[in-house]
Amino acid sequence: MLKLKQLAKKLLEEGKSLPFSVYSSYKEQNIFNVPIVNPTLICVLDGCKELGGDSQKSCSAGEFIFLSNSPKVDMRNIPVDSEYFALLIEFEYKDFDRLIFEKSIEKSYFTGEVGSTLEITLHQFMEWGSSVSSDLWHIRRQEILQTLFYLGYQEVASVLESASVSQKLYRIISENPAADLRVDMLASKLAMSESTLRRKLNGEGTSVKVIIDDVRLGFGLHLLQTTFEPVGRISERCGYKSQSRFADRFKRAFGITPIELRKTRVNV
Repeated sequence: MLKLKQLAKKLLEEGKSLPFSVYSSYKEQNIFNVPIVNPTLICVLDGCKELGGDSQKSCSAGEFIFLSNSPKVDMRNIPVDSEYFALLIEFEYKDFDRLIFEKSIEKSYFTGEVGSTLEITLHQFMEWGSSVSSDLWHIRRQEILQTLFYLGYQEVASVLESASVSQKLYRIISENPAADLRVDMLASKLAMSESTLRRKLNGEGTSVKVIIDDVRLGFGLHLLQTTFEPVGRISERCGYKSQSRFADRFKRAFGITPIELRKTRVNV
């Protein structure tokens, strides 16, 4: 795991656009109701991650958890000795197109070990992805999925939820979380009327407002975990005109304020 961690830190320092994210902290983080918009592979390289809510699971250094794109999960990131350090890779729907096996019953997550084969695959993905156009990143993401399957993790066929109206709307809003998107504009993008959109979302137990809030706050959480941009700037990028309003919504959603979360990432 040390080589992956060293490579991740090196690439981050170079300031390039990367096909992965790193979440790290020097103090324990307790974050509730984290929305998972895309299927996400989380490899813990240092420390420990615990999932609460419906998914009670603990992952130590050298282990991974692959989350589907449906759940909201409670997360506890725990530094061990020095820090908590995890590699995150988000997958898109098209990444699963080349999987040639039959999909089984949907699962909210599966876990495993980052063995030598997967470690080499991830190392190659990180190095290669840092030097090519983002348009090509899906090629190696597909390779990671194939590797997991042939290593015996056949559950990889079960973590992609069907493309519901909610999921389609998540993806549209995620393209520009700060945009002022009216319901009629969103309905038009989905080729349906406003009433049909509201009815379908109601049937899925959600609404346009809930999804917009989830996307914006999830984006804010990601920025707080991966950058040191001022909180005021992050609130603007998430579509909030008031930093205090962003902080209040963030606290209600995740059980921690942006400032409190930011402090966990500072080694003091």
